Amino acid sequence: MKLTGTTLPGYKVYEYLLVLHPHEELWNKIVKVKTEFAEKYKSEHAKWGKPHITLVNFLQHEMMESRLINRLKVIGMGYPAIKIELKDYGSFPSHTIYINITSKLPVQNLVKQIRTETQRLMKLNDDNKPHFILEPHVTIARKLQPWQYEQGWLEYSHKHFTGRFIASDMLLLKRPVGELKYEIVQRFAFENLPVSTKQGELFG
Repeated sequence: MKLTGTTLPGYKVYEYLLVLHPHEELWNKIVKVKTEFAEKYKSEHAKWGKPHITLVNFLQHEMMESRLINRLKVIGMGYPAIKIELKDYGSFPSHTIYINITSKLPVQNLVKQIRTETQRLMKLNDDNKPHFILEPHVTIARKLQPWQYEQGWLEYSHKHFTGRFIASDMLLLKRPVGELKYEIVQRFAFENLPVSTKQGELFG
């Protein structure tokens, strides 16, 4: 990736994630699965990654953050809470194992709306465009080596998992490029307000 001018004030580039996150009990249940996988298949990514459903990830200059926050806040205001159903496991051959989401449509619709309304604000340059996730899932382990994937998927393709939660908000996270730990930038509540109310709030 080409990152230029990252030392100027406000031009520092961050990696952003916009996510839906499960409630604590389900979060802990998924962490347990990830920890077991990490220990059995020696996967660092399974150990470090936090349970969430990624809507979009992108690189952007810090100075764009406030405009992005304003836009995402308006999207959240007009969107209803989403019921998320988790069931069993899936995989992206030959590198990722995840928990399936069976209630895909409302998540996909949200991602499409975010893409329509914020794509320009999330694009750093022609080499670094935002990555919108239209196949929602909860990652257990990614960046697996072939043996980890093959042995892991052999086991997890037969395992069962169930869970559900109501996503009442989305979280914007960020981290400096190349670092491990994300911090929370802002939470955007899903308020299901009519458009006229949103515009009143936006321009009032």
